[in-house]
Amino acid sequence: MTNEIYQLVLFGNPVSGYLTALLILAVGLIVFSILEHRVLRRLEEAALRSKTRIDDAVVKMLKSIHPSFYWFLSLYLGLKSLVLPSLIDVALNAIFFGWVLYQAVHAGSVALDLLVTASATTDDERRARGVLAGIGKGVLWIVALLLLLSNLGINVSSLLAGLGIGGIAIAFALQNILADLFSSFAIFLDKPFEIGDFIVVGDKMGTVSRVGIKTTRLIALQGEEIVLSNKELTTARIQNFKRMRERRVVMNFGIAHATAREAVAMLPEKIRSAIEHIPDIRVERVHVSGFNSSAILFELVYLVTNSDYETYMDRRQAINLALLDLFRAENVTVA
Repeated sequence: MTNEIYQLVLFGNPVSGYLTALLILAVGLIVFSILEHRVLRRLEEAALRSKTRIDDAVVKMLKSIHPSFYWFLSLYLGLKSLVLPSLIDVALNAIFFGWVLYQAVHAGSVALDLLVTASATTDDERRARGVLAGIGKGVLWIVALLLLLSNLGINVSSLLAGLGIGGIAIAFALQNILADLFSSFAIFLDKPFEIGDFIVVGDKMGTVSRVGIKTTRLIALQGEEIVLSNKELTTARIQNFKRMRERRVVMNFGIAHATAREAVAMLPEKIRSAIEHIPDIRVERVHVSGFNSSAILFELVYLVTNSDYETYMDRRQAINLALLDLFRAENVTVA
């Protein structure tokens, strides 16, 4: 009697087939419940202990999957074990494929937000990185839509050709704007300078006040604002003085030929002793470097161990005054 019930056919499938489908549904729900509440929780705890962002992005992607998707996936696997009418089977496959694409794009968008925008520190940087993340999301949605249309049997070759031609036309029309846009992404990702850095670009110099999507703005020493295109900044040689840890200075001066040889020979050591006590100064060398028609030449090389320009000028002034005192004490005449 039991075997007869199992072999009873309803809508083209035996009762045993329906029981198998229910078993697959139940097992799927149990497995996905364990993955969601146990495995994912442990992955999240491990991600919190690590210092990388990749595992954080993976956890965010997995958490972004809605629980209803697990229910549908379990139901889909159960129904696929049955013999279904062709129309229902095609519709079920289309819904499943579309939902998988949606979840994949949604998870990818969450990962893009975390990886691209999470490290931004300023409003300008957040806006620029937001644009970059938006472009990435747009590409994901376009790819997903094309895959869905292709899965439904629609020929997307002509559509791809049209998109290619349209993309080329748009790229030509907006090439200067796009060049600045992608240059801003290069600046934000590579960080050759940041807001507050003092930089020199060609014959322009100033403190970076703003890094935008198309331009970067400097405040010059005279007080005016200098606007430079981001494309220009990514193709030019940039000197960033904010990153400078030490400033090496070469100082040349001369004394009169009438100075006695003994005094000339002792002068390098006396110069070193006179200036090495000055804060932020490290003397590298002092030498008699040569002669010319009017003087005995000296070369003093020292390092200022502070990157601040005003501090550098203060220390340079202190060295000049120390040398002036030394020359007067030794009766040395500066040529």
